[in-house]
Amino acid sequence: MFSSLTLASLTFVALQALQVTALPSSTVAACTGPTVNSATVSAIKGFEGFVASPAPDPIGLPTVGYGHKCRNTGCTEVPYSFPLSTSTASSLLSSDLVQFQNCVTNAIASAVRLNANQYGALVSWTFNVGCSNMSSSTLIRRLNNKEDPNTVAAQELPKWNLANGQVLPGLVTRRAAEVRLFQTSTSAGALPAC
Repeated sequence: MFSSLTLASLTFVALQALQVTALPSSTVAACTGPTVNSATVSAIKGFEGFVASPAPDPIGLPTVGYGHKCRNTGCTEVPYSFPLSTSTASSLLSSDLVQFQNCVTNAIASAVRLNANQYGALVSWTFNVGCSNMSSSTLIRRLNNKEDPNTVAAQELPKWNLANGQVLPGLVTRRAAEVRLFQTSTSAGALPAC
């Protein structure tokens, strides 16, 4: 039998061995996602609608601005006073999008090339469904397996039309618009970003 001191020492040695064999932090550093284009911002604003003061969204979650999901009672994390103006709501959206731009960028394999509209459509979708759902999705797996991006988007995005187990017509419309944006050609590249 090992004493607790011996187990602690063995655990420490094992952890040190893992640190030595782990990849250097520079090879696993996250990549910063590019800022989405104006077509994406316009689409998100249209889908989310403008709400000047915190109010429940279609599934009852408190939101404000252009789809900002409140994290605290009364949305106290928002650095602007209520009611928001469209200008302050746009600033809030820009800061909210950073998280979703980064998680899309880091979920997509570096071998996958996406233009600004394709990337923007994925950021819009992720803004709506969340980073966890996006990163574990068949859509991302298929893109990373180097399947044709336009085919993948057309087949996978429309599947994300449920809220609380019910098909929402607004989500059907949003997914169709995201597919159209995804399939709109542009010479502006977005990914890979690093």
